[in-house]
Amino acid sequence: MATYKEIKGVTVQTLDTDPTVNVGSWAAGGSLNSARYALTGMGTQTAGLVAAGAVPGSDGSALVEKYNGSSWTEVADLNGARRELASAGTDTAAIVFGGGTPAKSLTESWDNSSWTEVSDLNTARYQLGGCGTSTAALAYAGVPAPPAKNETESWNGSSWTEVNNVNTARGFGGSLGTQTAALLIGGDTYNPSPNKVANVEQWNGSSWTEVSDLNTARTSGEGSGTVTEGIFFGGNTGSVSALTEAWNGSAWTEVNDLATARSNISGAGTGSLAFAAGGYTTTGVANTEEWSFPSGPHLNEGDLFLSGGTTLKGFGKAAGIPAATWATGGSLNVTSKNTIQGAGTQTAALSAGGSSGDPNADTKVATAEEYNGTSWTEVNDLNSAKTICTTTGTQTAAILFGGSPAVAETEHYNGSTWTEVGDLNTGRYEISAAGGYTAGLAFAGRTPGTTYNSINESWNGSAWSEQADLSTARRGAYGSGSQTAALCSSGSINSAPTYLTPNVESWDGSAWTEIANVNTQRYAGGAAGAQTSTLIIGGYSTPPGDPEVEHWNGTSWTEVNDLSTGRAGGASLGGSQSSAAAALYAGGTPPNTAITEEFTADNTLSTVTVS
Repeated sequence: MATYKEIKGVTVQTLDTDPTVNVGSWAAGGSLNSARYALTGMGTQTAGLVAAGAVPGSDGSALVEKYNGSSWTEVADLNGARRELASAGTDTAAIVFGGGTPAKSLTESWDNSSWTEVSDLNTARYQLGGCGTSTAALAYAGVPAPPAKNETESWNGSSWTEVNNVNTARGFGGSLGTQTAALLIGGDTYNPSPNKVANVEQWNGSSWTEVSDLNTARTSGEGSGTVTEGIFFGGNTGSVSALTEAWNGSAWTEVNDLATARSNISGAGTGSLAFAAGGYTTTGVANTEEWSFPSGPHLNEGDLFLSGGTTLKGFGKAAGIPAATWATGGSLNVTSKNTIQGAGTQTAALSAGGSSGDPNADTKVATAEEYNGTSWTEVNDLNSAKTICTTTGTQTAAILFGGSPAVAETEHYNGSTWTEVGDLNTGRYEISAAGGYTAGLAFAGRTPGTTYNSINESWNGSAWSEQADLSTARRGAYGSGSQTAALCSSGSINSAPTYLTPNVESWDGSAWTEIANVNTQRYAGGAAGAQTSTLIIGGYSTPPGDPEVEHWNGTSWTEVNDLSTGRAGGASLGGSQSSAAAALYAGGTPPNTAITEEFTADNTLSTVTVS
């Protein structure tokens, strides 16, 4: 791991106790006095408040409880019993608003001793978002459905005022932030049937803007924190979920799960200290969990120390990503298929389309499969067979577009069925992608013959629009990142002698800029991650397919551990903004294979041997 020459003369600290990895986790807190779900939470981890919710035998309650960081105490009830409401404020000064069923506009104010009815919302609704303080709050989205609501209202301490609407109407979304800086997270659009989404919108005090999607679409989760540091936890992905994702102001990362999977959960606090209370499993629960980070000291990249004064230890990361290896996962069901496409995460992935033989011949397929982290299951087919097409999004909210020979069709997957939506402006194949299913990017590609493209198109959830072109036309490049922060790496160009380029371009939402080249130029492999942390996986440089994997840390490219089986044309997490530290690559050729490999991070603290 190190040589004597490398550490000679370096001052090494002695620690009695090894530092810990600075990763948040959930721990058990005090249970609610009344088990329930569809309640609302406000305050902090050590001074929290929850109100209302569904209890057995009732559609809603007026119950209110206060938390001191260890136990819950019942306090004065609301004036109006309800469920699926929203709130803002602290444990001593709060407001609750909306709720159902039926949909209500009722608003009540808390002064630390009693609740008082104040001015109603302008739009009655439930399962809405809410954040802020008792005198400066925001209420947004919600149902009854269909249709879902997109109205936003601002509270000044005495009345509600309608302001600009959210872009995507929905209910059952999570919320966090303040009156002037908020997030609306996931939810259900009901367009017109139930439709879970991963898209996230940010409020700047005057308007909503779509930002990076969740890794996993879900409804009925809850958020905590700010627009620069927050978490989103629990919910329903088709079943109750324990997933927790952390937000750093630009991207979502999967972190440690709740101990108890549940939906219709309440919570509040910050991105580093939060509580999650109540919720629904198969019934209402009373569980409280507390989110926090371990106390210091914490391990940092490059740390070297004497453990107990005797053993030299170090903690390192390869180019900013944890050292990791590829491990075999569950095999695809359809083995005779290549040029398939993928979206989602390592534990909730989607693959679709491809070819059963020569992808340039008429051997296109329409099959699709879902992965749960262990095994693949066949799901509903595409509306039309496609090969050398491209996919982005999540397992339950994805789009698939393009294909050979010059397909412009786009299909949307909602977790059960595929629906044709707006076509690309330029039909093509071997396209690269970034972003999610409501905010995607499609760039590069090929039209019949030898025409390689620099075309760049942006997807808003219903239509494609042309954006600034790439500097270098190419096909089969590696696409990663979001709609406003993407990478286009390597690929095939129509120029001898190699017909490959090491060129990498970075997209800032308006223009492409050339940055550091990859180490091994290639095309038709997979990619995973964000603009500042991306893996490019496999592909072709010389036949057969390559096993090489490289990591981009925002500054430079570093070769990391290879695939066990070199190949191209497989399904990766593509442009789904998934964590580069938890990638997946499935299928590919030559020869056609059903192999799935998972990239598993290794954050272990190692003993340093000096030679």
